[in-house]
Amino acid sequence: MSIDTTFLRRCIASLERSVEGIEAQEDREDLMYDIYRAACVKEFELVLEQSGKLLRKRLAAWFASNRQADRLHFKDLFRHAARHDIIDCETAERWLLYRDNRTDTARDYGEDFAEGTLKLLPVFIGDAKALADMIERADAA
Repeated sequence: MSIDTTFLRRCIASLERSVEGIEAQEDREDLMYDIYRAACVKEFELVLEQSGKLLRKRLAAWFASNRQADRLHFKDLFRHAARHDIIDCETAERWLLYRDNRTDTARDYGEDFAEGTLKLLPVFIGDAKALADMIERADAA
């Protein structure tokens, strides 16, 4: 079964561009800083959700039915991925932290939460690219 990562890759690219944009802002009081920060947070959320969705499809092979995989909560997806050596335990732990951050930003879109998300992005982007690569490699196998 081929899993299409096109949208995930596009979201990652958009996130990277948003990060570049915010890094180019010298004045944190400038409205453009706020616009890029909002774009970073939104793209972070999209990449996170797409990653979980595609990982769910990849994990379906380890379950008796797709329905069992569909019942997994986001964090359980990454725990199962680590259990089946799709990703390592350290990477799975980071994904759990990303999800916790997402839950926090969903409750409070305040500046502190957004700034906390920005700090996660360099490693998050690398993890998202690696996950997309893994999904594509698994398709080729």
